[in-house]
Amino acid sequence: METRSMGDKWFEAFIYTLLAVVAILVLYPLVFVLSASISNPAAVLNGEMWLWPKEISLVGYRKVLENKDLLNSYMNTIIYTVVGTTINLVMTVMAAYPLSQKSFYGRNVITAIMVFTMFFSGGLVPSYMLVKQLGMLNSIWALVIPSAVSVWNIVIMRTFFQTSIPGEIQEAASIDGCSDWKTLWRVVLPLSMPILAVMVLFYAVGHWNAYFNALIYLTDRGQYPLQLILREILVQGEMEHMVNVGDSSHAKTIMDQEAVKYAVVVVANLPILLLYPFLQKYFVKGIMIGALKG
Repeated sequence: METRSMGDKWFEAFIYTLLAVVAILVLYPLVFVLSASISNPAAVLNGEMWLWPKEISLVGYRKVLENKDLLNSYMNTIIYTVVGTTINLVMTVMAAYPLSQKSFYGRNVITAIMVFTMFFSGGLVPSYMLVKQLGMLNSIWALVIPSAVSVWNIVIMRTFFQTSIPGEIQEAASIDGCSDWKTLWRVVLPLSMPILAVMVLFYAVGHWNAYFNALIYLTDRGQYPLQLILREILVQGEMEHMVNVGDSSHAKTIMDQEAVKYAVVVVANLPILLLYPFLQKYFVKGIMIGALKG
């Protein structure tokens, strides 16, 4: 049997203790927000609730379901995420696959030009002017086209194709009569589920949490994503609380806003939290392969 020194045991104990502390720091905000969303708003405001729910109340979720702006923005975010992630995935695959082929002439130069854009860009004003001239303001395309591809994700996927898809398999498919499209569709992509899952998660989370582009390019409230409405609720709640502090006529309104604030945070993050377990088995493998093999 393998014997471990006292130093190894102390080191292992330290690692477990550190992981436990990190787990507590990560889980506490999640548990607190979930508990606050189903607790009496007065108990939350008075600091009586610090971990577990107190005086169960679903007033926050009821008001969320009654708010048409929230429901509309929720649907907008779902549409933006699905459409944007689909475009991102297609564009990333279309760029990464040819760049991973040794027979593709000039691939190193093209990769260098693409990487250059990671460090230098035109800035916000030229980007806005371009989106405006293309007629994409106040539309879904203003949110999904400018961010249609990520150079960093292209590099990760290209590395995966180069290191994890044997060239012999692609050569065999070519000998059997497969074109480049058929090789990509029938051979490469079925073997690339781990990295595809990583890309879906990266892009979907980015679209779901994005608000800055919507803040810049959208003026029609009916086009707002969920994050902008959530921002309004949080900012408005803080302002009203500071202006009307001590005013009993606004006490109930402030408590209702507090309940809505936590309920919206839970509802806004629920889809992503539900998505991760289905992609976890691919996610760990894909991110390790894309990161470690260079």
